[in-house]
Amino acid sequence: MTRALSLCAVILAAGESTRMGRDKALLPWPPETTGRPASGGTFLSAAIASLAPFNDMVLVVAGKNETNITPVVDAEGAFVVRNPQPERGQFSSLQVGLHEVLNRGRDAAMVTLVDRPPVRAATIETLLAAFGAAVAAGKWAAVPEFEGNHGHPILIGREMIEAFLKAPSTSTAREIEHQQRDHIDYVPVNDPGIRINVDTPTDYANLSSAG
Repeated sequence: MTRALSLCAVILAAGESTRMGRDKALLPWPPETTGRPASGGTFLSAAIASLAPFNDMVLVVAGKNETNITPVVDAEGAFVVRNPQPERGQFSSLQVGLHEVLNRGRDAAMVTLVDRPPVRAATIETLLAAFGAAVAAGKWAAVPEFEGNHGHPILIGREMIEAFLKAPSTSTAREIEHQQRDHIDYVPVNDPGIRINVDTPTDYANLSSAG
């Protein structure tokens, strides 16, 4: 696959998973209760494996869980970036990850959260094609949309990266996206997985039941 931009995946995995009660990055995937043989995989390893074929490298932003998730990251051939102050929230992790994208000489990023199953490869291919066309038309980002709901992964170019990095640390990604919505291409995809969030044991159990 050819790409005009040098893409770097960023997986945000620095949260403390308070509502889940254990690190969401290390939740088994596929879920253990689906009746399928245990694969030894996790949300984190599945996310890295799904994004790696479409990116030059994969960065995982860790927090206090750095020691626990580093073996998974290393095994998948990705790289850990530590957020020194994860208590500042998810937007701080995004900024840490995007700084590293630029430090590593990349000019675009594919950003997702660790607390979800990986999206379909066809979804990523659709987003890549849309992102290439959007950049050629002067836009800054491509965001997937399913039934009117936005999700992840999002693809952002240098201008959008700079918008996130210049924003106050108290911002949220949603606020910045809203401010820059005229520069964003919202891409319809046939993949409900783009909007799944797994925050609680009940959310995870529901995934298991659906699987």
